[in-house]
Formats: sequence, structure tokens, C-alpha cells
Amino acid sequence: MYNYQKFYINGQWVAADSKQTLSVINPATEQSCGEISIANEKDVDLAVTAAKNAFASYSTTTVNERIELFEQIITVFKKRYNDLAEAISTEMGAPISLATKAQTGAGLGHIKTALEVLRNYKFEYQQDHNLIVKEPIGVCGLITPWNWPLNQITCKVSPALATGCTMVLKPSEIAPVSACIFAEILDEAGVPAGVFNLVNGDGPVAGTALSKHPDVDMMSFTGSTRAGALVAQNAAPTIKRVTQELGGKSANILLEDVDLEQAVKRGVISILTNSGQSCNAPTRMLVPENMLLEAESIAEKFASASVIGDPSDENTKMGPVVSEAQFNKIQDLIQSGIDEGAKLVCGGTGKPEGIDKGYYIKPTIFSQVNNQMRIAREEIFGPVLCVIPYKNIDQAIEIANDTPYGLAGYIQGNDPSVIKYIASKVRAGNIYINGQTGGLNAPFGGYKQSGNGRECGEYGFEDFLEIKSISGTL
Repeated sequence: MYNYQKFYINGQWVAADSKQTLSVINPATEQSCGEISIANEKDVDLAVTAAKNAFASYSTTTVNERIELFEQIITVFKKRYNDLAEAISTEMGAPISLATKAQTGAGLGHIKTALEVLRNYKFEYQQDHNLIVKEPIGVCGLITPWNWPLNQITCKVSPALATGCTMVLKPSEIAPVSACIFAEILDEAGVPAGVFNLVNGDGPVAGTALSKHPDVDMMSFTGSTRAGALVAQNAAPTIKRVTQELGGKSANILLEDVDLEQAVKRGVISILTNSGQSCNAPTRMLVPENMLLEAESIAEKFASASVIGDPSDENTKMGPVVSEAQFNKIQDLIQSGIDEGAKLVCGGTGKPEGIDKGYYIKPTIFSQVNNQMRIAREEIFGPVLCVIPYKNIDQAIEIANDTPYGLAGYIQGNDPSVIKYIASKVRAGNIYINGQTGGLNAPFGGYKQSGNGRECGEYGFEDFLEIKSISGTL
């Protein structure tokens, strides 16, 4: 059992002012695996005050001092690597192989990438008679989700630390354990008191208090579009900067010259990875009409072959979704697909055969979907794929863009000119061609209601910096 009923504030684990606690539920067993405190406004204010007081000194540290700090963080992180992986698998249900390689691996990767960027980043440069200086923005409020908990934490904490900011992190209360272990890592690594602070809590109280706080200079939020809009509204009266990485409903366009078996397999595996709980998952597979039946058959074959079960088993490929609420939401959307007349290729409502405990979802493939159905328009955040037929390339682009979201687009085919044309027309922040991902240095973020700002690598530094122009002779 994990017990984190204290908050990490000003370099110490301190008792919460709030007396409210919350059980952390293991989604594979539906049993409690830990206990946390839920912050109130006083807890948040204490953390923000610590960050504000620490900013004066930390913002003036040299690049070399921050480089040394990052090197120490990496050393301690490696010591706690397996602890982080086990916590992620337990708190949000990721198979241990995924939690170890992808989830925890991404966290370490973002820290290493930020270190390499920091070594060469130009915080000031001459432009004509102006000295352009990039300075830390100040106190940063960071709110992170449960689906890739450590990935999103390090996407925000790393650039904040590297640029000289101080911060308050509020991780998801559904999957907070890995964040608390990460706080222990930063503490052991010697991050100065007050630079990094952590409070656990929910969105309506802790998230709102952080977003509204007048001493917070910017908010970096990852989560649902609905919650992201609330963060922006709460932040508006104090004119603080707000960056958001929000929802998605990404199209995966398969062209007529594609290796259909390989392309469909790639798309199905992407949907089942992390139980479909990725904001950039290719949830709409667009297939030429004349290839639809063959695509259905291939999709069913690979979806049915997925190994579902205990996340602690190295052979498991798909674990549960994170919570009962998420389970019920996905069940409702699957039923809506059936009710609206989509063809159910495999899966459906209910738990997989032989599983009676845990929030497990059947890998579900719908075909003959039209883009006005709920399953094609709403972010399901589960292992559910919509296969949509199209007549020609321009119609495929139209369908791909017919969404309020714009996080990612996937294109699979062999004609470079056609792929380039489609990539130029799809309104999304990230385009992935034939399975190639962007890597940890590529800017990550979306168009439209998928958010604003960019994370990762050099681009991730920009949102944590203010730009000052100094004109004249120095």
C-alpha cells in the first residue's frame, strides 16, 4: 500500500491542512492500493508561496548549475526506475512491460532531452542594436493527467527547471503515486527548497485554486478539452499564460497503394496500446471503399489476438482502463455505436471473456462508420477503433478535418507526392507517416480544441520563457 498523505512543499513533506483523503484504486483489482490527501486552497497557497519565494534565487542560477542539477536528477531517477514503473502499472493499469519501457522510459527520455537542449540553448543573443534576452516566466502551475503520468510530468517539469522557473505540480488524483516518487527523486537530487512543490488534489478545488492564484505566472495543463477550458477561464482574470495539451480524434488515412495488412495492423496495435488511453491515438481509420471488407477482416484478426490480463504479467499486452467512471463512459459509447448502426466487427459491451474483476474493455472494432456518429466525434479514450470508408483523397482529408480536434494525423501509403499533399491539408499539430513518430525533440501539441503551445525538446522551453528586448549600447 502506498501512503502519501503529505505534500512536498518547500523541500519537505508536510501535513495537509485539508483533512480529506482519497483511496487510489488499482484498476486491475478494483481494490485500494494507496491513500492520498486532497489539497484545499490553503495547501495550494502554501505551495505557491514557497515557489514564489524560491524564484528570486533559482531564476538567477547559471546554466552550468542547472546542468549539474539535471545530471544528478538523472542519476537518482535511474535508481528509482523500477519503483516508478511498478507504481504506474499499479495505479493506472498499464502492462508492466509498457510501464517499464514506454511510460517510465519516456520520463527519463524527456529529462535527458531537456538536459541536451539546455547545454546549447541561447538564452540571449544580439539582433541589430537589440539584446534579446529570454528569462524564466516565474511560478508555474502544472496540472497533469493519469494516462501517461510520468511522461506528462517530465514534459513540464524538465523545461521549467531548465529555464529557471519554480513550480507547483498537481498530478491526477487518480494516478498520483508515480508523481510522489518523482518528488522523492528531485528531493534526493538536491533540487533547492521551494523550486519544485507537489500537492495532490482534484480539479474543482486544487486545480481551480492553482489556476486562479495571482502569484502563479503561467499554467501548463494536459487533460480533457472540457477541463482545459475551465483552467483558461480561471486563469483569465490574472492574465497569466496558459498552455494546453488537450483531446484528440486523430484520423489514420490509408491510401490505395498501402500494404493493407501492415497498415491495419499498425493502426490496431496503436489503438490497443495503453488500452487506447492516448490523446493522439489514431481512433478513426479512413480506408478506400473498395478495401473496406479486407480491412475489417485484418483489424478483427489483430484485435482478437491481443493478450488481455494482469498488468503485472510480462506477457500482457492490454490492461484495464483507469477507473470505473472511464469504464462506464466507454461502455456507453460502444453501445451508442451499435444503436446508431455502425457495423460491430468485434468486441462490444461488457468485459472480455473470462474476466470478471477489473475495468477491462473488449478490444472493439466498428466499421461502416460515418463521421457524424458519436463514436466518430467524441474522444472515447479506450480500445475502440472506427473504420470509415472514403471515395477519394479529398474526401478523406475532409473527413479527417471534420472534427473539433487537431492533435495528430496519420498517413500510410507509398506515393511521396500524395502523402505530402495530404500532410499539408490535415489540420493537426503532428503528422505521422507510415508509423514514424516524432521523437522526444519534436514539438508536440495541437490545433483547434486540441490546445495551444508546444511541448518537448527545444520547443518545450519557449512557453516557460519571457522575451525581453534591451535596446542601446551596453
